Amino acid sequence: MTYSDHVTRENEFPYGSSNINYSIQLTRWFLTPIGAWPRMSAATRVKRLSSHMHILTCISLIAIIMVPCLLYVLLEEKDREIRLSAMGPLSHWIMGMINYCLLLTRSDDIRECVLHMETDWRLVRKIEDRRVMMRQAKIGRFVAGFCAVFMQSGTFLFVVAKSLSTTIVIVGNETVTMHPMSCPMCTKFIDVRFSPANEIIMLVEWLSCFVVNSVTVGECSLDAVFAMHAYGQLNILFSWLNELIVDENKGNKGTKQRLAVIVEHHLRVLSFISRIETVMRHICLVELLGCTMNMCLLAYYFITNLDSFDMAKTISYVIIYLSKAFNIFIFCYIGEILTEQCKNVGERAYMIDWYELPHKTALGLILIIARSSNVIKMTAGKLFQLSIATFGDVIKTSVVYLNMLRTMRASST
Repeated sequence: MTYSDHVTRENEFPYGSSNINYSIQLTRWFLTPIGAWPRMSAATRVKRLSSHMHILTCISLIAIIMVPCLLYVLLEEKDREIRLSAMGPLSHWIMGMINYCLLLTRSDDIRECVLHMETDWRLVRKIEDRRVMMRQAKIGRFVAGFCAVFMQSGTFLFVVAKSLSTTIVIVGNETVTMHPMSCPMCTKFIDVRFSPANEIIMLVEWLSCFVVNSVTVGECSLDAVFAMHAYGQLNILFSWLNELIVDENKGNKGTKQRLAVIVEHHLRVLSFISRIETVMRHICLVELLGCTMNMCLLAYYFITNLDSFDMAKTISYVIIYLSKAFNIFIFCYIGEILTEQCKNVGERAYMIDWYELPHKTALGLILIIARSSNVIKMTAGKLFQLSIATFGDVIKTSVVYLNMLRTMRASST
C-alpha cells in the first residue's frame, strides 16, 4: 500500500482545483504582476517572449530608480545627514532588486513546491485531513494579506505622499519648484529638478516602488503559504500515528502497511520542507541583513525628526518600521514553528501506546524517531537559523547600530 492508495481509499469526496487555488491565490496575485510567478506548463514562444519582456520591464523600473540614487550617495552628495536620509530608501530598492533576481532563479523550485501542494490536495480524501489542510491554508492567506496591506500602506504611501508635496530649490540664479524624490538622483545621470523630467520620474518611482514592494510581499507570502501547508501535513501525520493504535485495538489488519504509509508521508513532507529552505534561504539572508539596517535607519530618522516633529513623517517612519519588523518576524517565526513541528514527530511517535502494537511494527517506529532527530532547519543563507531568538538578535543589532549613528552625530555637532 502506498501513500496515494491510503489517501484515496477513505471517503469519496469531490475535490477540484479550487483548494489549491484557494491556498496560493494571493501569492499568485502578488507575483504575477511582476512576472515572478512560475509557469505551470509549457508555454509557446510568444508567451515566453512576453514573459521575458515583462521581467525586463520590472528590472528596468527598479534600476532606473536604484542606480541614479546609488551614484548620488556615492559620488555627488557630500553632506552626511542627507546621504543617511537617502540610504534607507536606497537599501529598500537594492534588497528588492536582489530578491527579485533570486525569485526568478528559483522559479523551478517554486513550481515544484506548488505542484507538490497540488498533489497533496488532489490525493487527500479524508474529510478530517482536508479540514486540517484548509485551516492552515487560511492562516497562510491571512499572513500573506496582512503583509501586503502593511507593506503597501507603509512604504508605498510614504513614497506617494512625499512626491506629491513640493519643495523649492535654487539652480544657479533660478528658483525651481519640484516634487521631491524618496530616492534622490544624481544630476549628472538625470536632472529631476526641472519639468517634465520631475513629473515623469515621479511616476516611474511610484511604479518602481510597487514592483519592489510586490517582491517583498510575494516572498513573504510564498514562505507563509508553503510553511503552513507543511505544518498541516505534519499535523495529519500526527493523526495517522494515533490511528495506528486505534486500528490495532479494533483488530484491523494492515498495521504494517499503515506504518509504511506514515513513513512515506513523513519523508515526503521533509522533502517539501527541504525545498522550501532551498527557495528561501538566500532571500531570508537578504531580508535579515537588510531589515537590520533599515530598522536602524528608520529609528534614526524618527529620533532626528523629533526636533522639527513632522507628524506625517513620524507616522510614516513608525508604520514602515513596524512593517519591516513584522516582515522579519514572519520569517523567523515560521522557521521556529517548522523546526519544532519536525522535532515533534519523534516525540509523538514515542508518546503513542506503541507497546500495544505488534513487536515488529513497534520497532518500525524507531525509524521515524531517528529520522525526526535530524531536523531540517530553516536558515538565512545557511549562516543563521531562523527562530524567535534570531529575531531578538536582529532587534538588538539594529539598536546597537542606532547608538553608533547617534554617537557619530553627537560628535560631529
